Amino acid sequence: MTVKEMIQGADLEVKAAANCLDTEVTGGYSGDLISAVIANAEEGNVWITWHVHPNIVAAALVVKLAAIILISGRQPEEETVKKADEEGIPILVSKQPAFAIIGKLNNMGIMGEK
Repeated sequence: MTVKEMIQGADLEVKAAANCLDTEVTGGYSGDLISAVIANAEEGNVWITWHVHPNIVAAALVVKLAAIILISGRQPEEETVKKADEEGIPILVSKQPAFAIIGKLNNMGIMGEK
């Protein structure tokens, strides 16, 4: 499934890198400790987080994540959007809390297992 297909199926709003939605999603990772994301997420994963600062884009680049999903309607900082647009990392927003969006993504076939 591509990021674009995931957006449509999970009712997500694109906040950055709208022209970079054709990446294949390989799975998902949820967590808010950036070092844990870098250590445990895998290339092509989507990352579910509440962080909104520019460091999330840096972590996504290191791991080569497909996208970042912000939960509970949180909005990325302006500098985060700018950096994500420059680097081609889609930032998406869900109105739902983490537990709900993770369940929805899992039902769509996006798993968190290695």
